[in-house]
Amino acid sequence: MMLVGLLTSSLAIGADMSNSTNNFYKSDAVTIKKVNFKNQYNMTVVGNLFLPNYVDNSKPLPAIIVGHPMGAVKEQSANLYATKMAEQGFITLAIDLSFWGESEGQPRQAVSPDIYAEDFSAAVDFLGSQSFVDRNNIGVIGICGSGSFAISAAKIDPRLKAIATISMYDMGSANRNALNHSLTLEQRKQIIDNAAQQRYVEFMGGKTQYTSGTVDQLNENSQPIEREFYDFYRTPRGEFTPASSTAQLTTHPTLTSNVKFINFYPFNDIETISPRPMLFITGDKAHSKEFSEDAYQRAAQPKELYYVKNAGHVDLYDRVNLIPFEKLTDFFKHNLQ
Repeated sequence: MMLVGLLTSSLAIGADMSNSTNNFYKSDAVTIKKVNFKNQYNMTVVGNLFLPNYVDNSKPLPAIIVGHPMGAVKEQSANLYATKMAEQGFITLAIDLSFWGESEGQPRQAVSPDIYAEDFSAAVDFLGSQSFVDRNNIGVIGICGSGSFAISAAKIDPRLKAIATISMYDMGSANRNALNHSLTLEQRKQIIDNAAQQRYVEFMGGKTQYTSGTVDQLNENSQPIEREFYDFYRTPRGEFTPASSTAQLTTHPTLTSNVKFINFYPFNDIETISPRPMLFITGDKAHSKEFSEDAYQRAAQPKELYYVKNAGHVDLYDRVNLIPFEKLTDFFKHNLQ
């Protein structure tokens, strides 16, 4: 997840953040298959398909698409959620968004909110074409930034029957305003100008520049949220660098493309998703909870805002003792049937 805005958490330097994390969880009850399919831009999207071992082709099952945090890859959090939900009897599909991981897209790690949303609809195309999937019962889980991309997709794709978000970031607001609306207009304009000037550099053959994201090293001045993300993305807890990311580690988008988020307003018209149900899950201590609260306020019924006690933002990526899998299971079993 990209780091933006005020750093307001209070994690201690050197704090033990490993308790109950299990990002690379595997299950004997689930079979994994690598799959790929085209989106409408003729780009190949790659995903991991998770099948309950008792799947019966004569009885199609409901399915859930899982989107990874912004700047991450499917092996970071999304596979965990897909595995856990497959254990509950759902077909699940964890995808790499275009430009990230194993999915196509050049330059690598580019930002394109429209294409990200399209990837979720392309995943519906794929799942709905499988004989073992009930195409009338496909839902989605969007983690962090993918929560906003899943909402963007659901507004124009009624085939997504139930939408759940986890530790959601509104990537538009996060880049326009930063956390707690701490970014001034002057600062935003400077960011935009820097990106515009960099376009000249790269157009003329200069080196690609990357921005934001998780720091690659900590020091005595590292802030709490920097440490929170670092502990997941830059340690064995969740670190995963796909072969396609030859220039940068995960979470670093290109500087010139990242400003495209400033034109991204995923919560506009969110009420039109109704009567399809929406579930917003956030930690009660998460620095990002403002985004789930905003989406909940704007959404129409049926909707629910669920706080996980004593959980921060990154806690819900992989802390299996805090992630409310039972809540997610109840939500999708009730709404995908």
